[in-house]
Amino acid sequence: MGETPATTSLYRKVADDLRAAIAAGTYPPGTRLPSESDLAERYSVSRGTVRQAFAALRADGVIASRRGARRIVLGGPQLQSFGELLSFSRWARAIGERPSGRVVDMTRRAAKPSEHEQLGLPPGAIIYHLTRVRMLSGQPVMIERTAFPERVGALVAGIDADRESIYERLEGLGLVFADAEHIIDSVPASADDVRLLGCRPRVPLLRERRRTTDPTGVPLEWSEDRYLGSAVAFTVHNSVAVSALSRLPAH
Repeated sequence: MGETPATTSLYRKVADDLRAAIAAGTYPPGTRLPSESDLAERYSVSRGTVRQAFAALRADGVIASRRGARRIVLGGPQLQSFGELLSFSRWARAIGERPSGRVVDMTRRAAKPSEHEQLGLPPGAIIYHLTRVRMLSGQPVMIERTAFPERVGALVAGIDADRESIYERLEGLGLVFADAEHIIDSVPASADDVRLLGCRPRVPLLRERRRTTDPTGVPLEWSEDRYLGSAVAFTVHNSVAVSALSRLPAH
């Protein structure tokens, strides 16, 4: 996997310390953060660990980052952290809801064409595919259908996905989720959606397709999530410095 839980906790500490310093005004908007080498020496970690911390801050819209340049602190409010947008459980707790889930199916099989294309795998590669209903305070609001590369899926298969956050457990096992691409549209509810969500046939569902990668750009998941439009909405905040996507309870 390339990372250990100890390494993961180190980059999180660096990122959390920098985030706290930014919030306290130590590094105001528009200023530059210390260099990789300075921070590596300060924390007695590798420059790679510092780069992972920078990647986490960039994903959360806290800093702007270009290869070979010092990282610049961004101004303006943070709409939603990358971790909250990636993890349904983390987001639900942040808005005061009680998250839960029910695994419908977990299958190890050959990847379909769209899956091996999105995951950067050769045709016929083995993946793990998870179908899970997600609930807010006991009410079903979303179905996630996620394809994982075999090395990631083997870890997911050992997680109690009915009771645990998959992403929080994977992070604890050393995976680093750094970037995600989101495609959002609407689709009519299928017969399977109706059965799992209890909605009307062909009612419009909000669909989010997401590919998430590690800091080196290697795909970790390709997911299609379908939400009840009455329960969840997405908003996008744009500026010249950063674009931020938020998932919000529907009003």
